[in-house]
Formats: sequence, C-alpha cells, structure tokens
Amino acid sequence: MKILLTGATGYIGKRLLPILAGQGHEVICCVRDKNRFYCPKEFENNVSAIEIDFLNQHSLNAIPNDIDAAYYLIHSMSGAASNYDELESISAKNFVERLNQTSAKQVIYLSGIVNDQSLSKHLSSRKNVETILGTGTFALTTLRAGIIVGSGSASFEIIRDLVNKLPVMITPKWLNTKCQPIAITDVLEFLTKSLLNPLTYHQSFDIGGPDILTYKEMLLGFAKAKNLKRWILTIPVMTPKLSSYWLYFVTSTSYKLATALVSSMKVEVICQDTKINDLLGVQPMTYEQALSRALIKVEEDQVASSWKDSLISGRFSNNISEYLKVPKKDCFIDRRKMEIMNRDFTIERIWSIGGETGWYYGNWLWNIRGFIDKLFGGVGLRRGRTNKHSIHSGDVLDFWRVLYADKEEGKLILFAEMKLPGEAWLEFKIIGNTLYQSATFRPRGIGGKLYWYSVLPFHGFIFKGMLRRLIR
Repeated sequence: MKILLTGATGYIGKRLLPILAGQGHEVICCVRDKNRFYCPKEFENNVSAIEIDFLNQHSLNAIPNDIDAAYYLIHSMSGAASNYDELESISAKNFVERLNQTSAKQVIYLSGIVNDQSLSKHLSSRKNVETILGTGTFALTTLRAGIIVGSGSASFEIIRDLVNKLPVMITPKWLNTKCQPIAITDVLEFLTKSLLNPLTYHQSFDIGGPDILTYKEMLLGFAKAKNLKRWILTIPVMTPKLSSYWLYFVTSTSYKLATALVSSMKVEVICQDTKINDLLGVQPMTYEQALSRALIKVEEDQVASSWKDSLISGRFSNNISEYLKVPKKDCFIDRRKMEIMNRDFTIERIWSIGGETGWYYGNWLWNIRGFIDKLFGGVGLRRGRTNKHSIHSGDVLDFWRVLYADKEEGKLILFAEMKLPGEAWLEFKIIGNTLYQSATFRPRGIGGKLYWYSVLPFHGFIFKGMLRRLIR
C-alpha cells in the first residue's frame, strides 16, 4: 500500500517507519525539513520524504493523490507558541482539506485518553483535533493512549531521572493521580494492525496496558526494577508552577514541556474499555514488562528514538538548512587544528562526544555551564544523547543540536541551544591528515560581545585540551 506518514521525525514516527517499510508498504514521509530526516539504508527503495508545513496550506499540494491511508502523528505540545491549540486546529483542518482530494480510505490518529470531565489544555486540543479529522471523507480511526513507556519516551526519561537522582522525594499531590500506562511496543502494534482494517473504521479506541497505577506507584515500580530504595512523600501545597520547576530542574525536560505535563498529570487517563484488544488480537504487556524492555534497550544502546530529539525539547525552531552554512561575517571564531595519527580513532572519538562520554577535557567546566544554563531557563546538559556512538542530523547532543553529521566525510556541525546573547556553532572536520576544530559565535549586541570576551580565557583551556584528546 501507499502510506502517508506525518510526524516521521518524531518519537512514534521514527519507530513506525521501519515497521511499515519492512511490511513492504511504500511510505511517503511528511517532514518540515529534509535535513532532519533519516531513513535506514535497507528501506531507502520504498521510503521517500516530502517537505510539508501543515500551517501552510499550499505546501500540502506535495502530498500524492494516490495514497491508500495516512497516519496523523502531529502535535505541538510545549512548542514555542502559547496558542499551540489553535495551531493544531489549523493543521488538522488543512490536512483534512487536502486528504479529501486524495484516494485515502483511512486516517489513523494517535491521540490522548480524554475520558475525564475536566481536561487539560493539551488533552482538550487532542480531542478537538479528533473532531476535525472526523469531518473528512475518509474513515477515521482514533487510538487514544495515556502514558507511553519505552526507551526514549518522555515519561520513561522523566521517571528515570527522578528515581536515579532522588533517594527521597517531596512531591506534589498529583502523583496520586491514576493512569493506565502502555508499552511503546503495544502502541506500534495497535497502529499497524489498525491499518486499512475495516473493523476499526469510524471508531475511537482507548489503548492501555493491564495496570492502573498512580504516578507514585510508577516511580516506585521503576525503583524496584533498578533495585533501588526510594521514599516518596506527597504534599498538597506545591503549586503547578512549583511542580513545573521541580520537574525542570531535576529531569532533562524543558520548562515548557514540564508545564504541559504537570497540567495533564492532574487528569486521570484510564481506558473506558479495552475492546480493541480482542478486536485486533493484541495482549498489552504489564508496566513491569514495559520497564524491563526499555531498560534493556538503554543498556544495550539500542534506543530507536527519543523525545529529546524533537525540536520541542530545546529552543531551536527553524529549519536546520538555514544554519548549515556556518557564518563568518561579524562573528568571533576560535580556530584550531592538529595533525591526526589515526583517522578512524579520531572519527569514533568525535562521534562519541557528549552524553555519558563527556567532552574529553574540562568536563567540570562544561557541567558548570550546563547548570548556569538551567538557572536561566535553558536546556542544560541533562538531555545527553540518544545513542552513545551514532549521530544523525537533528539529534540532541547535550545543549547542542546536530546540524550535520557525515562519518565518511569526517564532518560534524553542532548548533548551541543553550541560552546565549547570540548564536553559536561548534564544527569538527577532517581534511587529509588534519583535524580542524572551530567554535563560531555570532553576537547579538554589546551583551554578546561582552559574553564572548568573558568566556575567551576558558576557550584556550577547554578547546585546546579537547582537540588533543580527540587525536590521542
């Protein structure tokens, strides 16, 4: 079949793509920026990408007319705009209008569980999008999920950060809210088994695992899986704002996402029924089993996708292509070069930089810079990286965003997502037997120039040491 996949660079889309392609479908991926799109080589023959901005109605003309079905995996939660609900509504209307002109028989929409009478802004927006999609001439299948548990999911990462870092937690009362978590593996099975299945047409289904747990029980369940002793005390005086700051400073989440999550976590997300389990022959795994799988994937460095690689995890909002050409005019540049002894060794060192590996030299200074960034509302260093040794365009690398990564060429370009009075790039490239390392800063006003001169003394220490360690 010819399948349209929206949100192809997102957490779900990245995992769904190889499954659909592996089943022999021709998959057309909608992306905002082709430079952020990565397709495994074994599926290149039946996967293609088109650049679509769902807020720009004219760009949707790139969608082929002869598609059989489509997945709608778009949402703007915690995006830069506070009116993300309005943007989601516009995107859905534009999508419906274009899909009505195609031969699509079905649209599958992954939404949130919306059974509580009092919904958060995020969940209300999801419900509104479902209503809009339901006006199309195609058959709509809506799968409503609550907390998704899997390696790299926002929920899993937040739970892991809290449990690993805090032996004793003083927590807000919403930790007693009940939810019905579901494993990412089961979500993907529901998504694929619903495809062009008439039994699912024009219906909405709640999908969840067999366990109904409070967030507190989920945290303690993770602690048990890791053989850690943890004590959790809930108090009623922590406001939503304080709760958001609590999540922001302890975990790798951004403040905007923390705010959206706190708002949603006060709402119970429990399935009304699980009739789809029998309909599609799916037996969802328990929370304990989902955790076990996720932990194995993390330990084996096989995380297929991470929420942190989405643009909502940082401050980068434009197309990567706009920043690929590192500027020189009106910029401060720290250039260094050194002859390499073993090209393969240096490449592996560069491609393993950041995350658990660190920055090879002056890591304590990098950590201080990350802490300062968090204090000023930045992303800090806690985001780490999705995989220890592989990097692709668009990935997160601590407080950097990967703009370009080509191992064969020996070139890596990073863009800073930390709070800065300007814009910064860090570039590594190997030409012949020489490694060139450049730190470029384009200041914004007098504050930017003062910032550059204030950190300049540290550059000689950090960048010289780092360059030396990348070679030896």
